[in-house]
Amino acid sequence: MPNTRRGPNDLSSSEERLKKTIRHMEAAEIAKEYAPAKDVAAIEKKNEQRAKSIEELENEVKAAENYGLKGYL
Repeated sequence: MPNTRRGPNDLSSSEERLKKTIRHMEAAEIAKEYAPAKDVAAIEKKNEQRAKSIEELENEVKAAENYGLKGYL
């Protein structure tokens, strides 16, 4: 049987994941300037995926903030 061990889940908060994703996207934009032409398309595709993730994470953070305040307002 192959060794198919699952890696640990990213248990950091949505805010931390959001910050990390933004940093990765910014780093990829810088790397794109120096990357060979064949890699630029892959970097752009990955950044499109990151943009979608950023939007979803922002929604999660807003929902969590609204949920936390709901009982106190």
